[in-house]
Amino acid sequence: MPSVTITRSRHRLLPDARRVLAKPYLPGEELLLPGPSRAAQLVRRLLEIPEAEVSALVAGIMRDFASRHRAFADLLEQHFGMVAHELDPGVELSLERRQLIGAYFTHEYSVEAAALFNPSIVPAPDQEHLGPGEQRVVLSLRAVGEGHLSSIEFRTGVLEAGGELHLDSPGPYLVAGERTPPSSYYKHRFSAKLRELGAENELSARVLAPLPQSFTLVELEASLTTLEGQGPPPAIWFETLKMIRVLASSNYVTKFPADSALAERVIFPAGPNETRGMEDARFVRFVADDGAVSYYATYTAYDGFGIFPQLIETHDFVSFAISTLNGSAAQNKGMALFPRKVGGRYVMLSRKDRENIYLATSDDVHLWHDVTPLHRPSKPWELVQIGNCGSPLETEAGWLVLTHGVGPMRRYTLGALLLDLHDPCRVIGELQQPLMEPDASEREGYVPNVLYTCGALIHAGQVVLPYGFSDAGIGIALISVPELLDQLSTAHA
Repeated sequence: MPSVTITRSRHRLLPDARRVLAKPYLPGEELLLPGPSRAAQLVRRLLEIPEAEVSALVAGIMRDFASRHRAFADLLEQHFGMVAHELDPGVELSLERRQLIGAYFTHEYSVEAAALFNPSIVPAPDQEHLGPGEQRVVLSLRAVGEGHLSSIEFRTGVLEAGGELHLDSPGPYLVAGERTPPSSYYKHRFSAKLRELGAENELSARVLAPLPQSFTLVELEASLTTLEGQGPPPAIWFETLKMIRVLASSNYVTKFPADSALAERVIFPAGPNETRGMEDARFVRFVADDGAVSYYATYTAYDGFGIFPQLIETHDFVSFAISTLNGSAAQNKGMALFPRKVGGRYVMLSRKDRENIYLATSDDVHLWHDVTPLHRPSKPWELVQIGNCGSPLETEAGWLVLTHGVGPMRRYTLGALLLDLHDPCRVIGELQQPLMEPDASEREGYVPNVLYTCGALIHAGQVVLPYGFSDAGIGIALISVPELLDQLSTAHA
């Protein structure tokens, strides 16, 4: 093992089944011949309950659940609104009956009941009211609940001048964001993704042709309606229409209540490409050429059949823009954006062939075509495959890239590369042995023998590395930067 000082901290973040979201619940619409939907039948049964009994039922629901959710009464009213169309016109209901109906169309989802792992860490937007040498941070976490559905959670904390991390209490509630369409779509990106999806044809071209270079969902739907009125071939039109709408709905905005704490917010899968989860978000604090700061995260959307690389953008961790990553270089898992442009271009690590690390560059953070092989597995501990462990960390010696390698017994261990600061296509340092591997306390879990991270940062001369172990929990390690860079330089000499 390399002679690098690595200190595992006392922190252990473990899954907590008490962290629940109150989500809409619609009973399965099994085919009923003849008759109305199950939702309609349930509403009718609820309308037959005497008003006095309604009051008692609502009181019990409030007693058992109100303390578990923020603004619970308002949430029940919202969920009632989902099925209000099942009522006959002109029917007026009491507030309590609306809440009761809302409760029957609500369920609790335990976001991290199955697993909590694969974190990343970035400096927080707010760095005010801190002591000398302190830094406020945001951690993203992959949480897995019922049905192996992955979502993105957050934690906050402060790094002391010496590197000690103090995590804030996550609080008693979880809240999901409100989803809305993006303010605009861009024609060149939309066309590129349709091409990747195999949906670029004469009909899709006719839909996009009358639209401006930047268009809204309303304008897109109007163009679809116009073309549909011209009677296109039904079979081709059905598939084209479906793919256009899938692509449009894969781009959206999730916004959270401004008065909610960051650790209460859960980015829950909402797009058609992520119906089975949002996996392994790699957050990075990105500084533009003019000094403007924003945050990006690449993640893997999974629909149960295929995987799709996607992008999250935020400035404040309140509003998150979700969009597709497009282009021939935006393939497979494990894309990670550099924290600034290099040579005037965006730069991204990728693993487009599932086994090797590549370097992609682009003038558009959403559209990637230029890609170059960077590093292939060569050591026994990485021969199955290798990938990045988050965005590169900038040092005076070069870009520090943490890697993960898969070796015998499907064991995941961490390594490191060093890339030239001005020409990141050049590998100028490489560890010959794993940097970290699961210790005896980290081997057991949902997926044994795994150590994995989605991003670290440098603070007080140390790499602050949150990592997932065996899909069972999260630990935090501190790694000496000078010693690690010395090992990388020595190994490459």
